[in-house]
Amino acid sequence: MSIKTIFILSFFILTLSANERIISLSPSITEIIFALEKGENLVATSSYSNYPPQAKKLPIVGGYETPHIEKILALSPTLVIGQTFNQSTLEKLKRFKIKTLIVKLRTIDDIKNSIALIAKKLHSKKDIKLIQDITDATNKNKKTDKPHSVMIVYGLREDLRNATYIAGHNIFFEDIIHSCGNTNAYTATSTAQPVLNYENIIAINPDQIIILHSHATESNVDVQKALESWYKLPTNASRRGNISIVDKDYIHIPSHRIALSIGVLCGEMGLYK
Repeated sequence: MSIKTIFILSFFILTLSANERIISLSPSITEIIFALEKGENLVATSSYSNYPPQAKKLPIVGGYETPHIEKILALSPTLVIGQTFNQSTLEKLKRFKIKTLIVKLRTIDDIKNSIALIAKKLHSKKDIKLIQDITDATNKNKKTDKPHSVMIVYGLREDLRNATYIAGHNIFFEDIIHSCGNTNAYTATSTAQPVLNYENIIAINPDQIIILHSHATESNVDVQKALESWYKLPTNASRRGNISIVDKDYIHIPSHRIALSIGVLCGEMGLYK
């Protein structure tokens, strides 16, 4: 192949990439695209896409589980990227001859593989460092001196009589628990999203409880009262004072920033008493 041919092909690929009109259907995908330095090609995204700050300026095509087809079509995208739960929406878009890409972001390996997949699709080479950062965070995090069972709770509430959502199996939170040298307190074999009442929590009897709190969506919660509710439950965690709250905007987001989440959560587990 001549140098002239290589130059023409390279220019063609770069032109195609520059002309992409991308819509992201989740905050995680939005973050990854910006981290791959392709944010200028984004023409819209989903609700709660707040990072980086530039993402807040983009039009919203709906919730990340309920995007609006009409809004998407009105923006004339050349590529729409969604997660596995967006499959129905993406199938509909294919009927309009719109290119789609579906990614899985459930486990840490899923996240790394999806970063590589999106990078390939967008002709970016920035994925190598992003993936290496995640691998380094996993391999170099501080392992606990006292292996124990950990329960990660989604959301902070004052009343524990109703449903409490926790991290189950085959999800990046469980990967983090294991990478820190601990075990998931939830041991049932159900693959569905675990939803517990306070009696279930007592029965599981976790050694440590980490509650993921967001001031953005739970601004009305009285943190002190919520903690008191958790400490009233007779668990190993409450008896030993091993209940903590983590409030980081990225903690729920399965993007390249999972490297930060690994450091924060493993640090919390290292405070086990």
